[in-house]
Amino acid sequence: MKYPMSCKVVILVTVVLLFDQMLKIWVKTNMFLGQEFSVFENWFLIRFVENPGMAFGFEFGGKVGKIFLNIFRLIFIAIFIYFIRKQIRKKAPQGFIICVSLILAGAIGNLIDGALFGLIFDSGTTFNTELGIYVGYSGVSQLSNDGYAPFLHGCVVDMFFFPLIETTYPDWFPFMAGKSFVFFRPVFNIADIAVTSGTFSLILFQKSYLKTIANGKEIGQLIKM
Repeated sequence: MKYPMSCKVVILVTVVLLFDQMLKIWVKTNMFLGQEFSVFENWFLIRFVENPGMAFGFEFGGKVGKIFLNIFRLIFIAIFIYFIRKQIRKKAPQGFIICVSLILAGAIGNLIDGALFGLIFDSGTTFNTELGIYVGYSGVSQLSNDGYAPFLHGCVVDMFFFPLIETTYPDWFPFMAGKSFVFFRPVFNIADIAVTSGTFSLILFQKSYLKTIANGKEIGQLIKM
């Protein structure tokens, strides 16, 4: 049975979100903050961290920045949904639509954490106004109606950690001599993978269509209803 492109997009986004959210909920309700275990030797670990900011553990502007970031995600998602619908109607290449849909799925996955996790879990990383920083918590979280933070104030759950190289900077290295070096240091999740893979696939495999969109004559057609 051949499904229309719109159905394929819905299925793809739904599958990514299901795996992303199921893994995040499992990690948060079965591991304490900072806990880790090995999946494959010492270079593939599951490490539970909570990210109050952007993808791959990058923070963004404290408490106000978090609200701004989540509102930006909402706007970004709305624009992407509109854009994908237009591309489907224009019969854009299937590969292009799939790449953009992966980015959309990842954005929704991390938005769910930031918007709702503070409402549905009893504990989580919160912003300490006196210290001006985010502080962790002890124990294992449980699903709860009480919540630990208001709407849009939850933290993103990350768990994939690949410390492929662990060493120290050489003595001649400016400012960092003797300090530890880990590659790859950021901890991330399935939503981050979806955004990254979708973006890189666009760059690598959809150059011709990206050029078409970037063409001045085509921009008017793309934004025209």
